[in-house]
Amino acid sequence: MPRKLTIDLDALERRYHELSRKLHPDRFASSAPRVRDASLRATATLTRSYRTLRDPIARGLYWLELNGQKLAENNKRVAPELAELVFEVQEQLTEMLDAPADSGAARERASQVVARRAELQATMDEKLAELDRNFAKWDQTPDEKILTAELKSILSGIAYLRTLIRDVDRALENSKTGENLTS
Repeated sequence: MPRKLTIDLDALERRYHELSRKLHPDRFASSAPRVRDASLRATATLTRSYRTLRDPIARGLYWLELNGQKLAENNKRVAPELAELVFEVQEQLTEMLDAPADSGAARERASQVVARRAELQATMDEKLAELDRNFAKWDQTPDEKILTAELKSILSGIAYLRTLIRDVDRALENSKTGENLTS
């Protein structure tokens, strides 16, 4: 596969299956222990690589690593709009969980949290589309410094959103009212 961020996922899968058949430990069952061990290690590496390349977020993080970068490096600031969103959602979750169970207020707050969850997912979808656009720029004529900063910002935003969505999902699970609204 070419060393690019934009990947033909069908070609990746075909290549993965092709190499899996060649490296599979069953093909080396009667070989020397050293050869069987090599097959196991190669198969594990291939599977890890496939999973990394298939997932755009993992692929972006790996790309940073390949280029001697880390997500946290020179990326200490949280975008103000994202920080504000985190605080708003955490406040909504607290209000929902603190409302008396089976009250109209609890149902109303849970309904608001469910709506916020949909907004967060839409924002996540936008970030993933932004990630795809960043990948395409890398594959054209990259301005490495600018694109690295952009990639870090996008991945950082995705990490915050993932955590926030997870927190919302957990709060809804812990709220009987939230369960009724999401069912």
